[in-house]
Amino acid sequence: MDLLEIQDISISFGGVHALRNVSFTVEKGQLAAVIGPNGAGKTSLLNCISGFYKPTQGKVLFQGEDITPLPPFKVAQKGVARTFQNVELFSNMNVIDNLLLGRHNYFKGGYFRNALMGYRSKDESRERRRVEEIIDFLEMEQWRKHLVSDLPYGIQKRVELGRALAQEPTLLLLDEPMAGMNLEETEDIARFILDVHQELGTTIVMIEHDMAVVMDISQHIAVLDFGEKIADGPPEKIQNDPEVQKAYLGENYEAIRRGEAN
Repeated sequence: MDLLEIQDISISFGGVHALRNVSFTVEKGQLAAVIGPNGAGKTSLLNCISGFYKPTQGKVLFQGEDITPLPPFKVAQKGVARTFQNVELFSNMNVIDNLLLGRHNYFKGGYFRNALMGYRSKDESRERRRVEEIIDFLEMEQWRKHLVSDLPYGIQKRVELGRALAQEPTLLLLDEPMAGMNLEETEDIARFILDVHQELGTTIVMIEHDMAVVMDISQHIAVLDFGEKIADGPPEKIQNDPEVQKAYLGENYEAIRRGEAN
């Protein structure tokens, strides 16, 4: 069953075509990746799915419903959560409070109203228990009361993942979750992504430049180049696709393949 269906999405900015007639589907329970060179349109695609951009053409269907016209908060309420290329956290708040922000849809009076009241609402203890479960799941117990600004970069990225998980999403969009990480941090976040997929059963669409990670953990891959989809399929098919290799290696691909390039 297709959880997400992208139908002929196109969007332009000042005459620049960020996406051209892009279509693909993501099955329920799948861990899918969107890859491509810089400027291929990957983040623009996630922005269209999550409601930050409105495509000039095409539709985004989520669980069979057209969510294209919805604003981001409505898309989130439908069960779509995301992370960003750059860490988007409240650095002057601790880990617990950042994750509680991800539970705002579950606070009957609203998160900020409850914060102003000192968390005296009846549902506060329930939401804090859920946040503590996520902290345990992502192995962040030692940082739970630390200000985000004091945390290492890799842990900040883990907090952002935790805040997205706090929304209990049906679909999780990850925009370069391993960007800027060292090898150890990359291995950690890859392990947590697999845990989210396998243990929580969350459907994931991930943008990532680390091809070793993409090929290792993804079940399905869509490849963009200059705003167009040039390939779509399982990792083994994508690895051997000449168009994909050319997009990454450039015009000298054939010479490189034959060992003739200087």
